[in-house]
Amino acid sequence: MTAPRRSLLLAGLFVSALIVVAIAASWGEGSFAAHMVIHMALVAIAAPLLAAALSGTTYDVTRHLSWLTPLNASLLELLIVWLWHVPAMRVLAESHAIFALLEQAMFLGGGLLLWFACLGGRADGRMGRQLAGAIGLVFTSMHMTLLGVLLALSPRPLYASGTVTCFGLPLSAELDQQAGGVVMLLVGAVSYLVGGVALLAGILGPDAAERDMTGRIREDAA
Repeated sequence: MTAPRRSLLLAGLFVSALIVVAIAASWGEGSFAAHMVIHMALVAIAAPLLAAALSGTTYDVTRHLSWLTPLNASLLELLIVWLWHVPAMRVLAESHAIFALLEQAMFLGGGLLLWFACLGGRADGRMGRQLAGAIGLVFTSMHMTLLGVLLALSPRPLYASGTVTCFGLPLSAELDQQAGGVVMLLVGAVSYLVGGVALLAGILGPDAAERDMTGRIREDAA
């Protein structure tokens, strides 16, 4: 593994470790904003770092799952994200540790599948997958933006009532939900949009075709 990839892997593992600490620190507080900070750290920070470090290696699931296209992965993540933000599912995750762990595992798994589908895969045809990846990431940014706006502008709190505690800070349930929606907008939507634009810029770059051909030659030789 090259030094840049090793740095990305260590950064992804470090963020993942911080997430574990955040989960322990916020457990039982009932804060939607704290939940959203953890969620966005998983799918928009840890997942792309880990996928960028491991793409193209034996850990890259895209190389083994032919159905895993960027669009399919984006739709799968949409299903996971919207499912776990149904009020009844939030109550379940807040009430039982096993469901809270399942929720976070599905968030991380869905995020990794999406970023692997966009960044990884075999060298042959990678430019086409990167174009599909740019579309998939922009689409993900759009549905993240929509959910964030709906949560931030909701006329009433959907997940709690009264006062909740967000990492030790007391907030009204309404303000807590608005803060969570803003976190999704600022972190989630922006991360996926930047990723999509970066992929598109790489495809349109003057040496893109040469890089694609070089990748094919190296993979054929291997």
